[in-house]
Amino acid sequence: MANFASIADRDAVENEMPWEGRDRAQTMYQFLTRARDAYGSRPALTFQIFSGPKDKALTLSWSELHGRVTQAANLLRHLGVGEGDTVAYLLPNCLETAVTLLGGSVAGIVNPINPLLESEQISAILRETKAKVLVTLKPFPKSDIAQKAAEAVKFAPNVKTVLEIDLNRYLTPPKSLIVPFVRPKVTTKHHADVYCFNRECAKMPGDRLTFADSAGDRVAAYFHTGGTTGMPKVAQHKYSGMIYNGWLGGTLLFTKEDVLICPLPLFHVFAAYPVLMSAIASGAHVVMPTPAGYRGEGVFDNFWKLVERWKVTFLITVPTAISALMQRPVNADISSLKTAISGSAPLPLELYNRFKAATGVEIAEGYGLTEATCLVSVNPVDGHKKVGSVGIPLPYCHVRILRKTTEGFDECGVDEVGEICVANPGVFEGSTYTEADKNHDLFAEDRFLRTGDLGRLDADGYLWITGRAKDLIIRGGHNIDPAEIEEALLSHPAVAFAGAIGQPDSFAGELPCVYLELVAGASLTDEELTAHAKKHIHERAAIPKHIEVMDELPKTAVGKIFKPDLRKRAISRVLDAALTEAGIAAHVVAVVEDKKRGLVAGIATTGAIDEDKLKQKLGEFTVPWEWAK
Repeated sequence: MANFASIADRDAVENEMPWEGRDRAQTMYQFLTRARDAYGSRPALTFQIFSGPKDKALTLSWSELHGRVTQAANLLRHLGVGEGDTVAYLLPNCLETAVTLLGGSVAGIVNPINPLLESEQISAILRETKAKVLVTLKPFPKSDIAQKAAEAVKFAPNVKTVLEIDLNRYLTPPKSLIVPFVRPKVTTKHHADVYCFNRECAKMPGDRLTFADSAGDRVAAYFHTGGTTGMPKVAQHKYSGMIYNGWLGGTLLFTKEDVLICPLPLFHVFAAYPVLMSAIASGAHVVMPTPAGYRGEGVFDNFWKLVERWKVTFLITVPTAISALMQRPVNADISSLKTAISGSAPLPLELYNRFKAATGVEIAEGYGLTEATCLVSVNPVDGHKKVGSVGIPLPYCHVRILRKTTEGFDECGVDEVGEICVANPGVFEGSTYTEADKNHDLFAEDRFLRTGDLGRLDADGYLWITGRAKDLIIRGGHNIDPAEIEEALLSHPAVAFAGAIGQPDSFAGELPCVYLELVAGASLTDEELTAHAKKHIHERAAIPKHIEVMDELPKTAVGKIFKPDLRKRAISRVLDAALTEAGIAAHVVAVVEDKKRGLVAGIATTGAIDEDKLKQKLGEFTVPWEWAK
């Protein structure tokens, strides 16, 4: 494993040879076969359906995982899935989810779908990707996934086969004996044939593929981004990008001795690539607690005991989960833990400090995006971490800060804010999305992916994200398009203008809120607006937590709603409420724009305060703050 403590270390890796000269697998099946040959009987994946430190767990070795993936790929090819055909899955985490992800990419193009979406969005993704097969759950207590899947398939005529996974095999008596009697009924009828995934896989050979593996690089995965509108964008990932992410983890981060606890969902690129692909490259052991991961019952309460049980060395997390963990005592032996890797949203400095004080472990914050097959940069695990930055660009990853002009693109100077643009082996130049129209104007100089994120590179080469040009609301790592909220509320005849933004939240990072301007003479109660929002916004996560009517929304000279002013208003309201609730005699005087830090809250005291208590309270939010001058 290469040392990764500085930019010099990164450059040394690049200078050994070009990426094209690296000895690397060309296909997913080659990649997994190398792991089997190198790590054989060592543990690859562990899943436990309940979160208790002594609850039943099932583990696959690398040889067993290779055999299961081979069977799954053979089954999918038997069902008519060719290299250009799509296998979708709508699943929580379990061993079969990883098998489907890998087997689907060997046989065809795998398409993970977020099971938290509503059936309308799921159906839209199935149609957009032309999925032939859907792998999902058999009806199971306390889960609505099977019902959603049936509703979605009903309106996706391209889906010919549904393969069901029964989680009952992970239970022990008496629960496992009760499930058949309390299993919920799915009443929706659809046209597809339904089979048992494990039963059908068991009929297939696991020692060889029954078809020729791909001859080289190709598109092997479709990952949807957002998914809050009727037609989500679908990003295309090639073998080369998927394997590049694994190579990074195997080269810079993990060895076969490492154990990664991953309570993040396998429908998200963070878990699929920096975690699963890195494990394949390094032989590290991945532990998945509960189908819902961090959302699973008891996961936070039992978390440190799970770290002790599995002797976890790397914690894969997001700021919202760190915040929840810091509200619980470290009640187990976590001496095996070496570091935590965090992504998906900005990490507040106070939260970083609290985590380090409680665990003795540092957090390395990173940055990636679905459109780049994930990884772009990370704070060096073995080196200097600039808290608040997303670290240094990884080997073979070229990051530029550009500003678009009428003539083209201008390069920004040190600490100058512009759009983050990326070229690396995970970027599919010119064909990032399945829809050609969505690739229009997506690249700078035909090579650098325009991320839509605003940022800067400092004098030491560390990348800082200062805002989002795309305006997305990121709720607990889940993207919400503000346009859907705005369109829903504008459908009310009394609403003239609507501006949706993300307001700060101590747990989810951001929650959707919306500001409205009514037509002249109109009036609406809060209850009426809330009822209209719930009726017309199709995704529960997108329903605004705060709706406020203003006499007039702030607008630009051309009449466009000026969202920075709305964000300032929301920051003041939310932070003031948090300070008041905590009994801290302080308030937000102003929220100002800082070129390097984004929107910064200026705090003033109105009496004697406990400064540590104030810092801890404000540290729960991702909003930077300072004492008002």
